[in-house]
Amino acid sequence: MKFLCDEMLKGLARWLRIAGHDAEMEPDGTPDRRLIERAAADDRLLLTRDRTLLQIRDAPRVVVLLAGNDIESCVRELDRRLHIDWLHRPFSRCSRCNTPLVEAVGAPEFSWPTDIRQAYKCEVCGQYYWQGGHVERMLRRLQRWQQWSDSRSDGSSR
Repeated sequence: MKFLCDEMLKGLARWLRIAGHDAEMEPDGTPDRRLIERAAADDRLLLTRDRTLLQIRDAPRVVVLLAGNDIESCVRELDRRLHIDWLHRPFSRCSRCNTPLVEAVGAPEFSWPTDIRQAYKCEVCGQYYWQGGHVERMLRRLQRWQQWSDSRSDGSSR
């Protein structure tokens, strides 16, 4: 599943990327018709909270309208509707630009923390990633979201 998030759902796009999903974003102010066209052309689902998008021809084929006002409620709604795997491929995509990460080879432009054993780099924007306390906190959040998904799919209530 590939996604396109409008400017209202940048945070959700970032978390989908962190989970390993292909989640693109258009620049702020992109016309609604352009969002619909891009989603259709790239075979993406357009995630939005903007109800007016549904008035555009072809929108119902590609738009997933979310009602949530925060990340947690959007995650629950998206999971309920699309059965998202929040542990798809954690930390395999750049959270800034959506590019798949590669193992970093050679010395970066800055000094590594002394306890870093492995790092990854985005070859498009140059961002480096490595395991740290922030990654552990993010992974716990993804695991919690996956538990919601798993409890829903096995018939349990959330």
